[in-house]
Amino acid sequence: MYDIIIIGSGPGGYVAAIRAAQLGMDVAVVEKSELGGVCLNWGCIPTKALLKSAQALHYARSSEDYGFTIEGEVKVDIGKVVERSRGVASGMSRGIEYLFKKNNVKVISGHGRILAKGEVEVTDNQGSKEVLKTKNILLATGARANSLPFAPIDGDKIISYRQALVPDSVPSRLAVIGSGAIGSELAFFYRSMGSEVYLIEYLKNIVPLEDDDASAQLSRSFRKMGIKVMTSAQVKNVDVSGEGCKVLVETKKGEETIEVDKVLSAVGVVSNIENLGLEENNIVTERGKVKVDEFYHTSMEDVFAIGDIIATPALAHVASAEAICCVEKIAGLDPKPIDYTNIPACTYTSPEVASVGSTERELKEKGIEYKVGKFPFTASGKASASGERDGFVKLLIDKQSDKILGAHLVGANVTEMLAGIVTARSLGATAKDIMHSIHPHPTMSEAVMEAAAASHGEVIHV
Repeated sequence: MYDIIIIGSGPGGYVAAIRAAQLGMDVAVVEKSELGGVCLNWGCIPTKALLKSAQALHYARSSEDYGFTIEGEVKVDIGKVVERSRGVASGMSRGIEYLFKKNNVKVISGHGRILAKGEVEVTDNQGSKEVLKTKNILLATGARANSLPFAPIDGDKIISYRQALVPDSVPSRLAVIGSGAIGSELAFFYRSMGSEVYLIEYLKNIVPLEDDDASAQLSRSFRKMGIKVMTSAQVKNVDVSGEGCKVLVETKKGEETIEVDKVLSAVGVVSNIENLGLEENNIVTERGKVKVDEFYHTSMEDVFAIGDIIATPALAHVASAEAICCVEKIAGLDPKPIDYTNIPACTYTSPEVASVGSTERELKEKGIEYKVGKFPFTASGKASASGERDGFVKLLIDKQSDKILGAHLVGANVTEMLAGIVTARSLGATAKDIMHSIHPHPTMSEAVMEAAAASHGEVIHV
């Protein structure tokens, strides 16, 4: 009898397992694929490894801007780029295995499903079944790539992020449908590798969940590097009958057909809730998500769910936070419910995009009075010295309380700067608190202090 069985070992599942073990529980994790889930093996980690190669390639090709010359053409060996990325992912997966052993977490290979109260049925790759007994069950099965009905992913001409991470070659022409974090990051990567890239977005802005200013800045940077950005554009059909793909796109100017070698479908994800025993045990779902309370309890006694299968932001760090909160509640501790208004979001393009809190668009819709403090990286000494001057820090400040309603950053390494603002928001810091906190010079982070000062009309360097 286990204290808890966790189905899935992604950033929700493996964090839940380790925290549960720390709290003295007897823990088992059921995983049918690689330890670490999609994020570690096919998402966050290998993508960042590819993007690092793209950044290194940019520096090599821009060497004269930094005062040195590389003789001859800088060539891409996509096989070695992919090999490095897969090596990073494999190393991290082995790290999860080590952590499980260190914390006495048992790993059971196979597909897990709820059989009844306190029972998990595991089917291994050979079809053999085993029933495990447990006091609690935690579902953390994540999500998979979504697909357009008229452009189903075939893994060849129409690909998902999985195939995009392990290309045999770089396509000459690539259409990316969807400009969220996955679409934008892979559009940037393939353009850096030499592809002619079309980034097609149905809404009026790329990275449409971001503040309009951030979207506009990334769009300018993308166009400058040669990505063909198409917004307010609807893909009507993808014809794969020929040698390549013909993508029919409807824009404000009319219909246009784009001929490409491959199409990357980046139109969101679908929760993995099939064959988990939900229906058989009357576990309530809503719009393809498992319904839970603030501590992730489902409608079935002693069954919990976290991560991409519930109706919260589908982000790795959110799943990890939910895991800790959920397990601590099961253990009888008194954790605080997660504040979903203070969730950071990051897109690892070049420049990077990082944000937390409300956008201007949302504040206007709610009728909230606010001030804007904005500082451009063109005025930053560190950004100029680094040769990375695109972007800005933008803070949205409540007029009455002076607290930070939202923060929107675009620029080099801004994803590393965001955590400080998230912490400041969680502690109730004001713009004046930030502007009176001495920031190190020269750093990119000084822009946060300057943006806070700008909201009070006291910015120094602009």
